[in-house]
Amino acid sequence: MCRWAAYIGSPIFLEDVICRPGHSLVRQSHGATQCHTPVNADGFGMAWYGEREEPGLYRDIMPAWSDSNLKSLTATLKSHLFLAHVRASTGTATSRNNCHPFVVGKWAFMHNGQFGGYERFRRHAEVMIPDEYYSHRKGATDSEALFLVALGEGLAEDPAGAMARATARFEALAVQRGDAPHVRLTAAFSDGQRLYALRYASDDQAPTLYHRWSDKRGGRAVVSEPLESDENDWLEVPAQSFCVFDGPDLVVTPFVPNALREAA
Repeated sequence: MCRWAAYIGSPIFLEDVICRPGHSLVRQSHGATQCHTPVNADGFGMAWYGEREEPGLYRDIMPAWSDSNLKSLTATLKSHLFLAHVRASTGTATSRNNCHPFVVGKWAFMHNGQFGGYERFRRHAEVMIPDEYYSHRKGATDSEALFLVALGEGLAEDPAGAMARATARFEALAVQRGDAPHVRLTAAFSDGQRLYALRYASDDQAPTLYHRWSDKRGGRAVVSEPLESDENDWLEVPAQSFCVFDGPDLVVTPFVPNALREAA
């Protein structure tokens, strides 16, 4: 599985999350400790917000630890809100179009996890992408398809509800045509104003997710794995949760895809 990190708060250099910590995202790209695949070498990417509404985007197929451009960019770019991702493919090709984050307009999205047996229902999943968003379908991942379906479900107006509806539709396909585990999912996404994150699984093996507020920086990191081993104030996001990070404020609510609510 992949690893990712996001930040919201007072502007900081991107390297303060992506490169510099003892267990930074770059270090996790070749030494993750809380997932089945310690090496995440199938590309990387980052999206950051500045003075314009739409985020900047940089993605490549190189392993994160071997790209000198990444080191240079993160050392000079400052942002109040950014997302970064290192990829371990679950079956699709190593290509720039399959690297996270994905960006449509002001929205940036990244995902870690899997929908079991996706290759067997990929065509059915793509049919769910509305025409107005299908031109943004550049790669072949379940992650990008989920993002575009969520946009069609009203992500801008109802982020939690749209993600619940989109996840429920994908889970239903995985149950009908795929394999178990049907869903294992953490995701982070943003409109440049707030940071949203969720942790969910159809079994009891939801991918890890943590967050930590720093008074020194005046910001919060949201990560797959804590960035330092000697910091004991990282808080784990409970499974089946949806989080809204708005500056120092945090709201956590249950995340239960609508299909499961209706069946309960």
